[in-house]
Amino acid sequence: MKITRFASAALCCALLSFPALAVDAKFEAETAKETDAVKLTRDTQAGDYQLLTAAELKKMIDQGKPMLLVDTMPYDASYKKEHIPGAAQFLFPVPRMAAWDVKETDGKSEADFATLLGTDKGRTLVFYCGFVNCTRSDNAATWARKLGYTNVYRFPGGLFSWKGADFPLEAVK
Repeated sequence: MKITRFASAALCCALLSFPALAVDAKFEAETAKETDAVKLTRDTQAGDYQLLTAAELKKMIDQGKPMLLVDTMPYDASYKKEHIPGAAQFLFPVPRMAAWDVKETDGKSEADFATLLGTDKGRTLVFYCGFVNCTRSDNAATWARKLGYTNVYRFPGGLFSWKGADFPLEAVK
């Protein structure tokens, strides 16, 4: 009988303390979400570009909107295996690249990047990488703006968001 009362008391204590743990986790998750949102906002402001969601990008693609879509992930480790259909590839580093560094762009120069983007400074350019906290696409969008392109977007959710929306991917064959 004593064991049963003890077990009941322990179960009650555990159940009563569980909501408190859930509340703490909810607050911690919100703090992390806030930190990510503020960082994304500040990166966007500093880079002077616009943002797109997966659904917005898919709609633009489905409507045939003329654009250059650029995957900024490593060619062999990512792009070759899967990328958004029609995307070109140009590697950018994760840390902010204040000055052009060919060691960070797979040996490609600023002129190579400008050639990929083309001469139409009003062309719609969309850059993506793997996921929101990956900042390769931030680097690419920021550099496109530095080069004078005016219609520059970053798709921050990247491949993870694209997959999460169950949109199609392609691979290099």
